[in-house]
Amino acid sequence: MKQNTMLIGVLALLLIVAYVVLQKPGEQSLSEEGTGKLVEIDSLKVDRIEIKSLSLDLILEKKGAEWFTQRPISYRADQNNVANVLHQAKNLEVKSIVSSNPEKHPMFTVDSSGTIVKISEAGSERAAFVVGKPSANYSDTYVRMMNSNDVALVGGAFGYMFNRALREWRDKNITVMPQETIREIKYQYGDTTFTLAFRDSVWMIGRDSTDLSSVQSILRNLSTVAADDFVDSTLTPQPRISAQISYGGVVLRFAFSKAMGKYYVQSSASPQWFVLETWRAEQLLKRKKELVKPRS
Repeated sequence: MKQNTMLIGVLALLLIVAYVVLQKPGEQSLSEEGTGKLVEIDSLKVDRIEIKSLSLDLILEKKGAEWFTQRPISYRADQNNVANVLHQAKNLEVKSIVSSNPEKHPMFTVDSSGTIVKISEAGSERAAFVVGKPSANYSDTYVRMMNSNDVALVGGAFGYMFNRALREWRDKNITVMPQETIREIKYQYGDTTFTLAFRDSVWMIGRDSTDLSSVQSILRNLSTVAADDFVDSTLTPQPRISAQISYGGVVLRFAFSKAMGKYYVQSSASPQWFVLETWRAEQLLKRKKELVKPRS
C-alpha cells in the first residue's frame, strides 16, 4: 500500500512538472475574457498606412480611389493586399491581455523587433500598434498598442499580412484586358513572324486552322499577365529581345537571362522591366506548330 501511495505521489509530481514545462513562461493571460476591438478605424476614410519592420520601411497612400506605395518606391499598389490589411486591422479582436510588463515585450516580439503599423485618416494618425509573433498554437497573434505596455492576444494568424516583401505590395500586373477584346495576336521571334487572328468566328493562322483548346489557353494567359518580380535598377547592357507578342494595342517584349534562368519582360505601355519565371513565360510564348491544328 505504501509503495502504491508513493507511485501515485510521483505520478502527480510528474504531471505538475510536465504542465509547468509545457507552459511558456510569461505567456499566460492576465485577463480571461476578450476586451473587444483593438483599434477603431473606418477603412473607407483611411488614406495612409505606414508599415515598418526590420526588413522594410513602407508607406502606402491613397490617391483618389487607388492606393500607391510612396516609400521606398513610388508605384501603384496591389489593391487587394491593401484592402486585406485594412480589413484585418479593422477586425483585430482582443482575446486577452497576457502581460503588462514592458520587460517582456521582446518575449512577444512587440518591441523594436516587431512590425510597427500606423494608420491615418484624413492626414491624422488614427491607430498605431506593433504586430508581434504568433501564439504557441499559431492560431493567434501578439499585438501591442504603441502607447500601451499591454500585450494583447489577438485572434487570428495574420502576421504575414503586415510582413509581405515589397514586391507583394506592388501591382504585379504587366497588362490586363478583357479576353473577349483580343481578336489578333502577332508573334515575332527574330525574323520569324506569324499572326493568330479571329476571322469568321474561328481562329486561324493564315489559312491554317488552329487547336481551339490551345488558343483558349493563350487567350486566358494573355488577358492578365502578372510578373513574379520587378527590375528597378538599370539593365546594363540592355537585354537582347528574343520574342515579341503584339495584341490589343500592347506589345510585350521578352529577353531571356541565362544568369537568372528567367525572362525579363517589358510592356510598350510602361518603361518598367519585370521578371517572369520561365514556366510562366512559356505559357505565353507559343510557336506556330503548337497552335496549328494537326492535319488528319
